[in-house]
Amino acid sequence: MAGPERKDRLTPSEARRAFVDGAIRLVDIRRRDEWLLGTPSGAEHRTVEELLAGAAPGAQRAVLICGSGRRSRAGADALRAAGIDAADVEGGFEAWRRHALPVDVPDSELSLRERERYQRHLALPSFGEAGQLALKRSRVLLVGCGGLGSPAAMYLAAAGVGRLTLVDDDRVERSNLQRQVIHDEAGLGRAKAASARERLAALNPDVELAAIDQRLDENLAERLVPAHDLVVDGSDNFPTRCVVNRACVRARTPLVYGAVERFEGQVGLFHPGSPDGACYRCLFPDLDAESAAMSCAEAGVLGVLPGIIGAMQALEAIKWLTADRAGAPAASLPVGWVATFEGLAGRWRRFDVPRDPGCPECGVDRSGTQPGP
Repeated sequence: MAGPERKDRLTPSEARRAFVDGAIRLVDIRRRDEWLLGTPSGAEHRTVEELLAGAAPGAQRAVLICGSGRRSRAGADALRAAGIDAADVEGGFEAWRRHALPVDVPDSELSLRERERYQRHLALPSFGEAGQLALKRSRVLLVGCGGLGSPAAMYLAAAGVGRLTLVDDDRVERSNLQRQVIHDEAGLGRAKAASARERLAALNPDVELAAIDQRLDENLAERLVPAHDLVVDGSDNFPTRCVVNRACVRARTPLVYGAVERFEGQVGLFHPGSPDGACYRCLFPDLDAESAAMSCAEAGVLGVLPGIIGAMQALEAIKWLTADRAGAPAASLPVGWVATFEGLAGRWRRFDVPRDPGCPECGVDRSGTQPGP
């Protein structure tokens, strides 16, 4: 080969001309999550290790390209040290794009903007594109846009949940802002559901959002819960939690539970649809005991605590919604458990919640059958 192609480092334009002329093989050595954002038109995808293992005597010259040029330079050096004819593209794919050279974008249900946004998810070996698509296809109902709902909603939206329905009938007050970080001073007096929706739309415009400025009663719950894949309960009162739980039992919908008081919090996952799945009322069968718990206004709460518990609720929701990506059904995940967090001690404790045959919601009814469809 004569001319500039014999250089150990080619400019993007030189590499493109040599590739079109059939003088080289252009090899993109980036990770899959990187070339999902675009790759030099016609380039093959190989690792340096694969090139070292598969090189044949007299093989066509390999010109490597990476993101910025550093990895491809080291890779080309390694190939030449092994006696393989190789070069690299100066400046990598970043320079390739600056030169406006042809780029191929792989077919995917994810847009280029989504692939850029979720690149760190796509790089996770056990998550990847399958996990991201599972999130994109999911529908989550979030009850409450307060202390727990704020972080849960923001992380679910940022993660790429396809549809997020927000339900809350409250208005933003200044005393909320110490912990309800989805709202701000400009939103004082606004409906929390609308305030949260506006913030989430700015955070991720690819998420479909619905805001319902209404208290979740039995009728609304019976309509909404079956239309969603999972419910995150961020409410702060026992009657609403019972309404949520009852609808989840009837629809056999998984429920991520959370609660905070003073310096302590709880998070749990219930799935009444599984054979041995307990529900929230298995944990609190005594109405009087739970309803006696003080509200945040009465007992106080450390502002950061709802952030910790709400983020954990988002984590459990994401784990459930993406469980099928590796062929393991979501139903195989542990359910019927609660973890408590002692904020001052920085200590977590987790315990199982067995299904109670006498539970007022999911127990055996008078006909000897389990409630539900």
